[in-house]
Parts: sequence; structure tokens; C-alpha cells
Amino acid sequence: MVPAETAVVLGGVAAEQGRVSVWLLGALVVAAAVLGDSVGYEVGRHAGPRLLASRIARRHQEGIDRATDTLARKGGPAVLLARLTAFLRAVTPALAGVAGMRYRAFLAWNAVGGLLWGVGAVLIGYLAGASWESVANTVGTTGAVVVAAVVVVGLLVWRVRRHRSTPTAA
Repeated sequence: MVPAETAVVLGGVAAEQGRVSVWLLGALVVAAAVLGDSVGYEVGRHAGPRLLASRIARRHQEGIDRATDTLARKGGPAVLLARLTAFLRAVTPALAGVAGMRYRAFLAWNAVGGLLWGVGAVLIGYLAGASWESVANTVGTTGAVVVAAVVVVGLLVWRVRRHRSTPTAA
């Protein structure tokens, strides 16, 4: 399965190439982000207590309690900031439902976050597509592929090193 950011960025590249309307793509991405999180909120509100009672959730109870407490204290801004991190983006809507956050407040902050995230990711892809063409015209397609490969390898090395330097809980 392709992560959402990757799919949206690739969609932005396709929009830059004229294969899809950038406006339509942006609108669909934002709508899907907001609607998807609204479904997550409802799942958390209705099934959250049963899900949190599961054996898997009990293993992560401390983190769940911290996240729920943060949502209770910070409310909407926590929903907005969670949109910027993949893991938090996935669990925050359900936790907001479990925490009893008012849906209107959740929806408002979720909509702002979905708008910022969706438009931002589409634009990153759109600009990357334009940059790719510029690099390919300047150094040729082979040179552009080499530059892209070096960037990808560099990012992978950085990510692996960062992951290895993070202490693990024993």
C-alpha cells in the first residue's frame, strides 16, 4: 500500500504534467482527508472504548493515555499539528472521539489541517514535477535520474541512521 503523502505528491507531479487538474486533485485530497478523519472520529467515539480494551492497545496504554490527555488539554491545535505526522494523523481522529472532543471543534481544526496538508502535498508534487523537467533539460534525463537516485539514497541513509540512533524501549 502506498502512503498517502506519496500518492498525493505523485498526483501533484501528474497534475504538473497536465494529466489531471491540480484544482480537482487538491479539492479531492482535502475532501478525502477531512472525511476520512471524520470517519475515524466516529469510530473512536462509538467503538473506541472496546478497541482500547484490546490486548494490543493495553500494551500501548501509556502512550494512548498521553495522547488522549494532550487532546483533552490542547484540543483543536493538537488535531491540527497531528496532521503533520503520519502516525499521529492516523490515530488522532479516533482518540479525539474517545476523548469526547466536541465534533464541531474537531471538524473545524481537522478541516484546517486537511486543507493545509492536502494543498501543501499537492503543491510539493506539482513543484517537484516542474523541477524535474528543469533538471532534465539542464543535465539530461540520465543526469536527472542520477541526481534523483543520489537524493533518495541520501534520504534513506539519513532515515536509517536516525532510526538506529533512537533509543528503543526494552
